[in-house]
Amino acid sequence: MNVPLWLWVVTAVGLTAIICADFYIVSRNPHAPTLKECVLWIAAYVGLAVLFGLAILLFEGPRYGGELFAGWITEYSLSVDNLFVTMLIMVSFAVRREHQQKVLSVGIVIALVLRVIVVALGSAAIAEFDWLFYLFGAFLLYTAVQLVISGSGEEEEFKENVMLRAAKKVLPATERYDGAKLTTRVDGRRMFTPMLIVMIAIGTTNLLFAVDSIPAIFGLTKEPYLVLTANAFALMGLRQLYFIIGGLIERLVYLSYGLAVVLGFIGVKLVVETLNHHGVRWAPEIPILWSLGVIIGVLVLTAMISLWKVRRDTAKELDEVTSVESEEPVRDVDPA
Repeated sequence: MNVPLWLWVVTAVGLTAIICADFYIVSRNPHAPTLKECVLWIAAYVGLAVLFGLAILLFEGPRYGGELFAGWITEYSLSVDNLFVTMLIMVSFAVRREHQQKVLSVGIVIALVLRVIVVALGSAAIAEFDWLFYLFGAFLLYTAVQLVISGSGEEEEFKENVMLRAAKKVLPATERYDGAKLTTRVDGRRMFTPMLIVMIAIGTTNLLFAVDSIPAIFGLTKEPYLVLTANAFALMGLRQLYFIIGGLIERLVYLSYGLAVVLGFIGVKLVVETLNHHGVRWAPEIPILWSLGVIIGVLVLTAMISLWKVRRDTAKELDEVTSVESEEPVRDVDPA
């Protein structure tokens, strides 16, 4: 895929303009968004991603169009799973609901900038050492196994990463918030508020999540342009999705298992196709449309089974409550 410099510039300017406009709107009027507002924003961002994918499909063909859609859907799915940790961070730092939009916006910008750096370094390394795909594939398989193990256990609490702990030690911060401000004055001294620490927590945590998402998308496409744009479109709309998906995440009880299957499939695909590239005859090359079908199919099936289980468990609990109430003895009423 030959991407001219002007297209890189136009894409970067366009994405930056969208993110800046989004951030300006949030900063201008801090509030907890309504369900209607969130749905409209998400629909707009998904629509932009679909239009962009269709443009790739039209001008570059079905291969690259399929790679963009497969990468975007995979990254979006992994981002949805990671929203649970974002919620834990918000609760841990007691961020007021009307200020959470600003925190999420800044955190997403930090994550996007850091991912651009990671993708650039990864692309340069892969261009020189294609055997790294074996490591990527093995890591994705390891991550898939860990998702299965963690999905069958209890939910973990948010744990501060190294970058966050270092920031809290270095930055002079207060214990109290001052609205949505990043700095405030205490006894005439300029200090940071916990709002900055929360933003660092969101941004660095999203970067750590990229440890599995970046190899995953490299398993679907080797084109840096598609890797970056798929990541950008996957991160857009997460702010609004955060406010409507709280209850949905609890219902998607098998999401970890579905993502494990997706990452495991991509890991196998990455290793097999690298073997094919190195001349191993029995190793097939899996078409991107097959990959796209597997990813969508697994995620849809995961959602359906999860919702079915939640509905069944709810019905079972109601039946048990009804049964207990019906077995309670009826007390005789004293006529006196």
